[in-house]
Amino acid sequence: MPSVSEIISQLGGAEAAARSLGVGTEAVRKWRQSGAIPSRHWPAIVTMTGLALNDVPGATLPDPAPDADAPPEGATAALVLADGSVVWGEGFGAYSAGAVGEVCFNTGMTGYQETLTDPSYAGQIITFTFPHIGNVGANAQDWEAAAVAARGCVVKESLGAASNWRATSALADWLRARGVPGIAGVDTRALTRRIARAEAPTGILAYPADGAFDLPALRAAAAAWPGLAGMDLARDVTCAQPYGWEEGVWTWPGAYGRPATPRFHVVAVDYGAKHNILRCLVTAGCRVSVVPATATAADILRHAPDGVFLSNGPGDPAATADYAVPAIRGVLDAGVPIFGICLGHQLLAHALGGRTLKMRRGHRGANQPVQDLTTGKVEITSQNHGFAVDEASLPDDVTVTHRSLFDGSNEGIACAARRCFSVQYHPEASPGPSDSHYLFERFTKLMEDSSFSEEKEAKRL
Repeated sequence: MPSVSEIISQLGGAEAAARSLGVGTEAVRKWRQSGAIPSRHWPAIVTMTGLALNDVPGATLPDPAPDADAPPEGATAALVLADGSVVWGEGFGAYSAGAVGEVCFNTGMTGYQETLTDPSYAGQIITFTFPHIGNVGANAQDWEAAAVAARGCVVKESLGAASNWRATSALADWLRARGVPGIAGVDTRALTRRIARAEAPTGILAYPADGAFDLPALRAAAAAWPGLAGMDLARDVTCAQPYGWEEGVWTWPGAYGRPATPRFHVVAVDYGAKHNILRCLVTAGCRVSVVPATATAADILRHAPDGVFLSNGPGDPAATADYAVPAIRGVLDAGVPIFGICLGHQLLAHALGGRTLKMRRGHRGANQPVQDLTTGKVEITSQNHGFAVDEASLPDDVTVTHRSLFDGSNEGIACAARRCFSVQYHPEASPGPSDSHYLFERFTKLMEDSSFSEEKEAKRL
């Protein structure tokens, strides 16, 4: 059994423990002296540290009663983790016998509708760290894909009425219509700390219509889910067939622009593309043709593009690489400029000879600091990924261009000889800051320079 001091260390020290548990540092000091922690803090400590109740000094686990797994009064939903622990709360959205996925957390304060419809969240249950989710409702414009990608959402406060002039429905009604369950009344700070200290756990979110919970079955389902490592989800969220995109970014007072005659033709490979990426390409002066994730190099080059864009998407890049990398290498061999983000960044790294690895907790939110090593500037970025490029695996002709200031992980690469570059984060934001919009201009400049060079070479010959 760990000591009180060891538990306090697991919580990040006396001051962090005091903040997390809502007490003063003097109370924490007294716990050390007495060698026990008051019972009212046991549930939070168990959730944040992953300890069993019997491992908390001073706590005793009573003999299980026949109804030990009965939900507490008022609970209508449960988040059951693979280790068997249960988080009870109030259900909202769609009824569900159990939606299983990786439980992650997002630190964004705004843009929950864009987050829920981001295809990169396929296979995941999102815990929102901001306590007041649902205040602005939902509308017909803030979509990043045709469907909700996330398998469920976890929030702290119960959802109130929508109070935004753009809202057309309440968040709970919007989720219910799309078959997505949610759970409110959860100590999201404790759950987030647990995820941050270990690895994003597998969980299953149940909101049964009849209020009956089969916890043994839910625990078994959560434990049996294999996790995102090795899972190709791009096939699940990609478009069924090619299509054109002409809509630009949103402008006040509430319309998506349609820019003038485009200068470049870009083929966007849809591994789970967000709509605002396509809008940013259009606004940057591109005519956009979107093709499925499984498109071959011949399929892509048939469009005679000035450049190729590799989109974001969900799942393990090493799994998607099986069919994506040959297509990307074919485009590279043809000398067509490439720009990739998120999953597209990871797939480009694979195509150039690198590898990717699973992160312990990933980056998800709209406040991630990244340094552009080519300029020295720091930008605040929007991110959503659980895998990263292994810099040690990159060949010598690939340059590291961006790095995370949170954990030092790779955030960007470029290969001048192959006329390609990519970033791990989302320069289109939605939600998030616009610090990184310059990357779309960098892409058009690369296409412009490539076209100029090809014209000079043609004249020389």
